[in-house]
Amino acid sequence: MERAAMPGASHVPPPSSQPAHGESRRVLEPLDRLSELLFGLIMALTFTTTLSVATAGREDVRTMLLGALGCNIAWGFIDGVFYILGSMAVRHRGLAILRQVRGAAGSERARGLIADALPAVVASVLRPSDLDFVTQQLSALPEPVVRGTPSLRDLRGALAVFLLVVLITIPVALPFVFIQEPHLALRVSNGVALVLLFATGYLLGRYASRPPLRVGLIMTVIGLVLVGATIALGG
Repeated sequence: MERAAMPGASHVPPPSSQPAHGESRRVLEPLDRLSELLFGLIMALTFTTTLSVATAGREDVRTMLLGALGCNIAWGFIDGVFYILGSMAVRHRGLAILRQVRGAAGSERARGLIADALPAVVASVLRPSDLDFVTQQLSALPEPVVRGTPSLRDLRGALAVFLLVVLITIPVALPFVFIQEPHLALRVSNGVALVLLFATGYLLGRYASRPPLRVGLIMTVIGLVLVGATIALGG
């Protein structure tokens, strides 16, 4: 799960570990949330789609449900831990870059460091004097304090990651709980999964300012292909 490269960018807090003025207070950005939902959904599907409805009994269904839930709990925990580690690494990396910019103020290296931290389209329209002004403003800031332990924001983000991966399992698994006939339960579960895949793609399309319906359909196909590949590879 990729994190931002500079303090204040994306959902990662600045070096002080507190949201800067005007910065989004959301723990996870929309793309992060959608990615976690898609990941958890695909993991759940790798279990439900391998159930043999021709021979499956209630014990087989129970084993499948426990396996799907246990797998997503494990991966939700792992992804949450990596979220914390990634957030902490970004803060320390941001502080290191800030110090490098201050130490090379007015030089081409400082301009390059700042330009690299900006979106390419923004950096392309900035003049050297603009980059020098940013360097001056950064040099005037007090030395930020970067803690060596996870912040409350990090823990909230990790919890959000964990819950997204785990909770997306529930709607896919519920048909097997309430429908006694495995064949019908599987069909309903697959239908729910397709709707969720489409909804994830639809929201992703809106976020990216692309046609939502088209992106929803593409995401559905991609999700099914990923599930097939995961099953074929023994996942």
